[in-house]
Amino acid sequence: MIESLRAWDENLFIYLNGFHIDFLDPIVFQLTQTWPWIPLYLFLIYLIVKKFGKESWWVMISIGLTILFADQFTSGFMKPFFERLRPCHDPMWEGIIHNFGKCGGSYGFASSHSSNSFGIATIMTLTLSDRYKAVKWLFLWAALFSYTRIYLGVHYPADVLVGAFVGVISAYISFYIGSFIKSKVP
Repeated sequence: MIESLRAWDENLFIYLNGFHIDFLDPIVFQLTQTWPWIPLYLFLIYLIVKKFGKESWWVMISIGLTILFADQFTSGFMKPFFERLRPCHDPMWEGIIHNFGKCGGSYGFASSHSSNSFGIATIMTLTLSDRYKAVKWLFLWAALFSYTRIYLGVHYPADVLVGAFVGVISAYISFYIGSFIKSKVP
């Protein structure tokens, strides 16, 4: 069973990693960085403050907890525990896969980029979607952001899918913690 899943994951990786165009490589590499998305993050903060005003603090706590939980669970626990090599570090893929830019640390299961982006999409949806329906489009952003990791050859699809799951769960936990704290503050 595990070998079948691994084979499926590796075959899907080879397929998805093959969709690259040389002139897009540096663009995709930049899109996987944090800095190009700062305007989006600032806009989301603006929407939070516009909706919640002085009570924005609990949403900010929820966002901080989401990123903390998602990032630390994937990077601090999963990667060292599972020790699954990133495709770009695995000698069996040498000369086969497309890798552009940095490879990152040795291990890739699960993707922190994916967990953080899906965590942000989820926490924003939980807090803002009743007023701003379009915030649900952040899931498309998270999916594209996560795909860049496969495109660049640094993550398998399972790394990204499990990372997305961790991010969603982290956001729900953080939302409830933030809501609980808010309910206890007069």
